[in-house]
Amino acid sequence: MTAKDLISVSVIPLKTSDTGLNALNIMEDLKVSHLPIVNNEEFLGLVSQSDIENLNIPDEPLGNHNLSLTRPFVYQDQNIFEIIRLFSSSKLSLLPVLDRKNNYLGVITMSELVQNFSKLAAAENPGGVIIIELNNNDYSLQEIAQIIESNDAKVLGLYVTSFPDSTRLEISIKLNKIDIRPVLQTFYRYNYRVTASYSEEEDNDVIKERFDSLMNYLNI
Repeated sequence: MTAKDLISVSVIPLKTSDTGLNALNIMEDLKVSHLPIVNNEEFLGLVSQSDIENLNIPDEPLGNHNLSLTRPFVYQDQNIFEIIRLFSSSKLSLLPVLDRKNNYLGVITMSELVQNFSKLAAAENPGGVIIIELNNNDYSLQEIAQIIESNDAKVLGLYVTSFPDSTRLEISIKLNKIDIRPVLQTFYRYNYRVTASYSEEEDNDVIKERFDSLMNYLNI
């Protein structure tokens, strides 16, 4: 899944002829705190809600003001994990997408990112969830997959959480099996530390918890 697959159709970029008041109304409607300013296909930068609120004459065109525009963006072929990293580091409510000729294509909103990350994590597929904890030196995706597949199950999604100032990893695994007891028994036999497991009827709660953790990490 790349940036071009995540572009929101609901966000129309501002022009320099738009006023600050118009921009604030659009931000309120879209529940965002940034909007892109575009001249034809040229991305000029992002204007923030706080920048506009600080304007002396907000009903004048934005082009009349000396705005401190920032220019964070991703290219259309960058993957979803790079996009999450940039959202986290820049603390934005949306992220512009450009092609490799630096032409503006659109923006990715946080809601669009979460919705598509849910698909990537197989949140809507029936099955169980197992969460294991281990040292990063002991992490072997091949071994984890072998344990699961030896019980006629498949990995639908896998999410790795690391912790600051720690070598500990938490691995959340979504399986295509509702009855995950045989997989759990094999993990125990291989001395894995299973911290939690969930059946199908509990899946929505654990997936919500993982997304809440992601949103807290992104500070949104």
